Amino acid sequence: MADHLDIEVSEGIATIMMNRPEKLNSFTYDMLGQWIEAIAETGRRDDVRVAILTGAGRAFSTGGDINGFNAVAASTPSEIKAEVTHMQGLTRVLAEFEKPLIAAINGFATGGGLDIALACDIRFAAESARMAETYVRMGLVPGGGGAYLLPRIVGTARALEMLLSAEQISAAEAERIGLVNHVYPDGELMVRTREFARKIASGAPISVQMIKKLVRYGADKDLSTALELAAGGLAVVRKTEDHQEAVAAFKEKRIPVFKGK
Repeated sequence: MADHLDIEVSEGIATIMMNRPEKLNSFTYDMLGQWIEAIAETGRRDDVRVAILTGAGRAFSTGGDINGFNAVAASTPSEIKAEVTHMQGLTRVLAEFEKPLIAAINGFATGGGLDIALACDIRFAAESARMAETYVRMGLVPGGGGAYLLPRIVGTARALEMLLSAEQISAAEAERIGLVNHVYPDGELMVRTREFARKIASGAPISVQMIKKLVRYGADKDLSTALELAAGGLAVVRKTEDHQEAVAAFKEKRIPVFKGK
């Protein structure tokens, strides 16, 4: 059990909720280790096919709790680097999550909180959600992966616009620039996110995970390498029981039942 992190699994969908609403779901140094392990363990569960990451209250997350991190009292460059590396573990565990991971941005997502959302595969947002890369206002740089992830999602120029200005953008603007996939009324965000998650959960699990790997690994590769990766992926999935089930279901005109084998 992790402090301020609630995890529920139903119908193959893991809902991971950051639950520290009184602090806008910010996280402290001590909380991070628990969060990282809990999320990693969720990703290893056989009964989880897809996950949703969201926040309680009026925020998704505002990133690191300044008071909580200051309490660590890192003073030398090496100590500060060690602290940041510890924090980066959260970005890593999300980016390396083997199952599809959807960020349901229910409110404010700023600084490290936005970086968390960027590490997810797909982002949905509530109409009232607001997003910003606020590091420059604190005299900092994005240590949680924002400078790497954001330009790969919205392009270099727009990423620099957000990072250098620290201006807050609306959910509608985030959708316009491709930062989020869809925007829904506040009361519908989780309903619509779960609907989409069910579509993913209904697919063949090994195929779903392989597709995610091909997209993630192939993003920075040349076409020849990407095609080679795809050939290797097909060599694996065509020998699965789920593929045979899909072929049989197609011939019998029924819905396939996938078991992740």
